[in-house]
Amino acid sequence: MPRMPGKLRGRPRPTARGWPGPGGGTVGYVDPAPEWRGTSVQVCGLWPFGAGAGTPMVGVPLGRDLDSGATVCCDPVSWFMRTGLLANPSMFVLGRPGLGKSTVVRRMALGLAGYGVHPLVFGDLKPDYADLIRAIGGQVISLGRGRGNLNVLDPGTSLQAASRLTGGARRRLLADIRGRRLHMVSALVTILRSAPPTDREETILSAALKVLDDRHGSGAGPNGIPVLADLVRVIKDAPEAVRSVALDRGDMARYRDITEHLEASLTALLGEGRLGGTFSRPTTEAMKLDRPVCFDVSGIDDGEVLLQAAALLSCWSYGFGAVSAAHALADAGLEPQRNYFLVMDELWRVLQAGRGLVDRVNALTRLDRQRGVGLAMITHSIDDLLALSSEEERTKAKGFVERAGMVICAGLPPAEIPQLTDVVELTEAEKRLLVDWSTPPAWDAAGGRRAEPPGLGNFLVKVGSRPGIPLHVDLTTAELEVNDTNKRWHTPEGPEPRPESPAPGPTPVTRREDDRSAD
Repeated sequence: MPRMPGKLRGRPRPTARGWPGPGGGTVGYVDPAPEWRGTSVQVCGLWPFGAGAGTPMVGVPLGRDLDSGATVCCDPVSWFMRTGLLANPSMFVLGRPGLGKSTVVRRMALGLAGYGVHPLVFGDLKPDYADLIRAIGGQVISLGRGRGNLNVLDPGTSLQAASRLTGGARRRLLADIRGRRLHMVSALVTILRSAPPTDREETILSAALKVLDDRHGSGAGPNGIPVLADLVRVIKDAPEAVRSVALDRGDMARYRDITEHLEASLTALLGEGRLGGTFSRPTTEAMKLDRPVCFDVSGIDDGEVLLQAAALLSCWSYGFGAVSAAHALADAGLEPQRNYFLVMDELWRVLQAGRGLVDRVNALTRLDRQRGVGLAMITHSIDDLLALSSEEERTKAKGFVERAGMVICAGLPPAEIPQLTDVVELTEAEKRLLVDWSTPPAWDAAGGRRAEPPGLGNFLVKVGSRPGIPLHVDLTTAELEVNDTNKRWHTPEGPEPRPESPAPGPTPVTRREDDRSAD
């Protein structure tokens, strides 16, 4: 490098912002070079001025990176099956209400439907997904008082699938049906009592269900499907198979004493108790497996906490059983292989409805760890999982997050960050980001209304110990209608539009407040 002339030595050199000093002409802001995005085919001749985006491009186009502005593609099915980024095709979604958790799951469901993966929503409480499922030609099943029933003893399409199978495949599917029936009846008893049935009561239930299958396999109720009243009748009839496991020692009076509490709980499920008759009457509409499906339970009032929890758990059990039957038929070559994206929203409502329900959910989610089935579990915070009564249940609930292949976080309050870091590895910058996104919205004095929350539509995608990907989800025009969760607040003249936001860049696109998701 040539030496600088002596007369120039000691003088300031030009910087990236120009010449410093008086009369030098430095600038306070340097305009960045224009950037364009394109495929490798389009920009191949611009080497070496092209640069990779550094974000995954496999899966559903979810949003844009808040740092680089690049498109981020993300969903648990694609990242598991096509890239191997995930150990299992599942994700856990956390975030405060009103920041768009359901919106990001709807975006994934819509994109996966385009890839041929059927979204299945097992319990839509608001509803958040019913409009989307209808728009893509799916089936919406309404449940609740006066709206529709779901018989917990109805195996749905599983029984029809078993009749088409032979040998070991048939035996395995029938055993799965019996296991799910027992799990579901025990879960309803748990919700009703706020405590699980005893070991003896579960053994009695298992024996009674076997007698029920032998006695009413093709003759009880519409289409030969028994209901809870038939199960109660079996216990009252005291067949020898049930009495032997009840250990009544040949004393009928002792048998009545042993089964009285269980019989009372089951009788309370027949229509007069807190859970009504939603789960004890014949199923109103059977689930179809060749299209997207949504169980709409929004007709159940938020004040009926136990009924909501029972509805969610029943839908999950029924839906998981149907998926298991579909896979059994596909493995036998009797049906085409179908992939599903299972959505379990409002997980906290079930977990906190009664002691022992964590085991029920754990059993359900572990039964269908089959390739090509994605699972999304959604709740508000880690506190929902840590509010359970016993340390054992809290540990099991945290396992839902630990086992998830992907964790997606919206804004979270500062108090929850230490608990989240016990399960998900976060850097200090990522912690600050999540806290900033949870900041309450300001008041828009010009518009006379509340501004959008700062973290609306922002999410952090975490996979193991890898650095998180911060992104923002913008809704397209076609998505706005099926993402409108404030329909009941519309006036006859139509909703009032929001003033346009002047802020460019990675801020949310201009939207009406009634068009954004409430959760």
